Amino acid sequence: MSEELHSANPGKELIRTVDGVDYQRIPVKTHLITNKDDYADVVVKYAKDKMQDGDILFCSEKSVACTQNRAIPMEDIKPRKLAVTLSRYVTKTPAGIGLGIPETMEMALQECGTPRILFAAFCSVVGKILGKKGWFYTVAGPKARGIDGPTEGTIPPYDHYVVLTPDDPMGTAKRLARALGHPVAIVDINDLGANILGFSQQQPTLDQLAKILGDNPLGQSSECTPMGIIRKA
Repeated sequence: MSEELHSANPGKELIRTVDGVDYQRIPVKTHLITNKDDYADVVVKYAKDKMQDGDILFCSEKSVACTQNRAIPMEDIKPRKLAVTLSRYVTKTPAGIGLGIPETMEMALQECGTPRILFAAFCSVVGKILGKKGWFYTVAGPKARGIDGPTEGTIPPYDHYVVLTPDDPMGTAKRLARALGHPVAIVDINDLGANILGFSQQQPTLDQLAKILGDNPLGQSSECTPMGIIRKA
């Protein structure tokens, strides 16, 4: 194994301890992934020769979605008035734009359906009255929660795209695992934590994986590491 393989991204830690066990989270650098790529070919090309028995490959949901034509240029999205209005009431967080701009809110309306988003907005208002946070995304569901808008530091051209959640993340993870010969997880991680969208096997649990990746070892901007390897240290 090369020394580079065992290097963390800038500002990140290579090893994280979960339940008394040390895990390496080794970033894997790739080319800029687009809808011209088959993600199975990508994981085989960049990760297969680096992996050992017992390793798990984790892939960012955004990179997987880009290969499924789930990345949409901002100029191709025409927000309706409802999207403009609802986006004004979204709480901004350090994790990103979320549904706080008309274009991302429009895609949430299309992905989840107008009735569900309106009900989620109503629940959010009730939650705020009761001093509870996060009810909107709980009700709207993972498709809304996983929508990414353009943020500072995102690799061009995706700094002008809205990226939706991947199609069938559980089935996609299993397909990638068959091609790679190792377990694969598709993950939505940011600086606030990790959400496991798809995993090709039962163990470790999704909760354990989320803890292992909870500090976002891949980073949020121009690292060009849309995947990484989990390995017991």
